[in-house]
Amino acid sequence: MGSKVTKSHREFITFGKNTKLIHMNFLRNLLAAILGCFVAFGIIFIMFFVFASLLGSSKDTVTIKKNSVLELQFQKPIKDYVGKNAADPFAGLLEKSQGLDEILTAIKVAKSDDDIKGISIDNNFIMAGMAQTQAVRKALEDFKENGKFIYAYGDFYMQKDYYLASVADSIFLNPVGAMDFKGLASEVLFFKDLQEKTGIKMEVIRHGKYKSAVEPFLSNEMSDANRTQIKELIGSLWNSMVDDIAEGRNITPENLNSIADTLGGRTPEYAKASGLIDGILFYDQYEDTLRKALGLTEGEDINKILLEDYTTRSNKKGKKKGDGKIAVIFAQGEIMYGEGGPDIIGQGIINKAIIKAKEDEAVKAIVLRVDSPGGSALASDIIWREIELAKAVKPVVVSMGNVAASGGYYIAVGADKIFAEPTTITGSIGVFGIIPNITELAVNIGVNAEQIGTNKNSVDYSLFEPMTDNFRNMVQEGVEDTYTTFLQRVSKGRKISMAKADSMAQGRVWSGVDAKRIGLIDELGNLDDAIAEAARMAELEDYGIKKYPKYKSGLEQFMEDFGGAGLKAKESFIEQEIGHEAYSILKQVKSAMKQKGVQARMPFVLDIK
Repeated sequence: MGSKVTKSHREFITFGKNTKLIHMNFLRNLLAAILGCFVAFGIIFIMFFVFASLLGSSKDTVTIKKNSVLELQFQKPIKDYVGKNAADPFAGLLEKSQGLDEILTAIKVAKSDDDIKGISIDNNFIMAGMAQTQAVRKALEDFKENGKFIYAYGDFYMQKDYYLASVADSIFLNPVGAMDFKGLASEVLFFKDLQEKTGIKMEVIRHGKYKSAVEPFLSNEMSDANRTQIKELIGSLWNSMVDDIAEGRNITPENLNSIADTLGGRTPEYAKASGLIDGILFYDQYEDTLRKALGLTEGEDINKILLEDYTTRSNKKGKKKGDGKIAVIFAQGEIMYGEGGPDIIGQGIINKAIIKAKEDEAVKAIVLRVDSPGGSALASDIIWREIELAKAVKPVVVSMGNVAASGGYYIAVGADKIFAEPTTITGSIGVFGIIPNITELAVNIGVNAEQIGTNKNSVDYSLFEPMTDNFRNMVQEGVEDTYTTFLQRVSKGRKISMAKADSMAQGRVWSGVDAKRIGLIDELGNLDDAIAEAARMAELEDYGIKKYPKYKSGLEQFMEDFGGAGLKAKESFIEQEIGHEAYSILKQVKSAMKQKGVQARMPFVLDIK
């Protein structure tokens, strides 16, 4: 019998055909959408590249008119070195920081530039460390020696901003502005109660009575030893600031401290009466003052050149020349075992730079610029060893930046000579181990972990079990061995006895002034002073500078940042939701949990206000 196709069968067959057709259309549309995304991304990428190239070329052709004012606006965080390649069109566009080396060079070149008649400091919040700010201030002092003017204007002045502005011939403040001038203070957060409430505990093993990086996890209040060192440290930093301000403003240190104690600069009127500023002006009135200094008539345009634009000239004119070279290697950030990068000191990237400089016959001396609170003791010792090998071939001089403490001092101590700024934070010769433990949290939420091993010590530690005495003793032994090694490095590098090294150690931090007094460093001075000393030791009169390490190109950094955009957005969202103060606590705890191995690290998170 022949089969009979009913109406319902035909509808089913038709529906099946339609389903296949829908699937085919969907796949076609999906592929078209994917292809369209790739094409769109490619077009955007090309346009971005062209835009960056045009931007780069436009900067190369920046014209600087005669009778110009160099305007200092520090709108990005300042790092010692950003490693920017002038030929990279993405470098300036994507860079999130300003290089201190470029800033100092620009001011130095402007000093002798006939087109630049003066400098205007138009800044309200400098994102730099104390030593970096002091270095910029010294460069501005030198700039004035050619008889050129420096004026400063602010809508408000924080203490560090005012410290920088105090170098100016005249300082002006907005009529409804404000000034913060009250002395330095520091705040340390403690987490003992937080650990007990959450069940997440930090197991701590340390050496050094001042090694208080771990104190916040052991106590709810500051120890006498820690209080002493912080008080003396910020007191030394404040004295350095006051001495500089006293000279710049012709006010005695005693009177400046009296002004700070009575809040004598809290309003524009009080600040002027106290002699902290010269005038109370709106910005348009400040510009009239600039016109007068430039010899312009009322309403005439002021030729302003931003620092960022001026570097296209200063980077060319400020280059030192000579057959002999001095390698300047920048080590900035926490010290972590591994390759490292622009914000992380790893033995990989730093040792490659040291070896390259050591083996380069044109390089006659090496300067290591250190800005680090420390970190991994192992990575620090690996870098120290490479410094020792380089020192056997050519002179090695260290220049310390904002901070060169603990591991930062460890990698510096092997140099032939060490320079530090008066406001550099250094020392902190001590080590500790910190291990997270969540036993109480596990019990509270009903988690039980059991371990099985083949030998007596094969299961040495578990996050979910209390730390055993045997394991604690083993870690303590490692801490003591690392501390002894650290002392040996200091004893050898500074040519002192182990006992003398121990007396300056115990994890205590010092200012550059005090470090010079007790012999932790050789001289007070900036990076230029260290370079000059390296040239003298290498018997060089004319020399060029080679800067290391070489970081990723702007394009590579862009792709890396693009890939991590989600993580950064998440962190930004969390900070907005819980507030900056709570987020800073979260970051400190998170950082402590990420630390691996014995640490040679700054003894506390120093928040100076």
